[in-house]
Amino acid sequence: MKIYFGEYCIRSYEYSDQKALVKYANNYNVSRLLRDQFPFPYTSEMAEMWLVHACNQNPESNFVIANEKELIGAIGINLQDDVNRFSAEIGYWLGEPFWNKGIITQALNLFSDFAFNKFELNRIFANVFEGNDASEKVLRKTGYKKEATLKKAVFKEGKFIDQHIYALLKDEFLKSR
Repeated sequence: MKIYFGEYCIRSYEYSDQKALVKYANNYNVSRLLRDQFPFPYTSEMAEMWLVHACNQNPESNFVIANEKELIGAIGINLQDDVNRFSAEIGYWLGEPFWNKGIITQALNLFSDFAFNKFELNRIFANVFEGNDASEKVLRKTGYKKEATLKKAVFKEGKFIDQHIYALLKDEFLKSR
C-alpha cells in the first residue's frame, strides 16, 4: 500500500527501515507522550523486533510515513474486537525534525479515509495524554471530536496524568469531504 501526499507517502514497513526507525524513534521528545511500549531509549534491537511484527501483520494495520529518502514516522490502527469490532484505535508519531510542517495532519486525514474503507470501520478513536497539545490540535483539524477525559488514568514518568479520547465517525467524516 502506498498513499502519496506531496513529497511524502504512507507505505508498508520494510526491513530496510530499521536504521531510520532508530534514528527518529530514539528521541525522548518523541517518546515522552506515547505509551511505554514506545520506550526511550529506542534501540536497534527494539526496531528489529517491531519490524518483524509489522512486516508480518495480517491484516496489515501499521504503516510508515516516509519522505523520498526514509521513514520519518509511523501511523497505524489497532482493530478492536467483539462488540467493538467496527472500531479501531489510531496512533501516530513523527520524527522531531518534521514537526510543525503539516505532515501528520495530512497523513492522519488520508489514513483515516483508508482505514474506514479498508477495514469497514464505523469509528476511529485516539487516546492522547495530557500535555500533548500538538496531537490534540491535529486531531481537531482532521475532524476528530473530543469525547471524554479520563482523569488521572495514565501513569507516565512517575505521575498520574489525564487521558483524552478523540473519535471520528465514518458518516461525519464522509459529510466533511
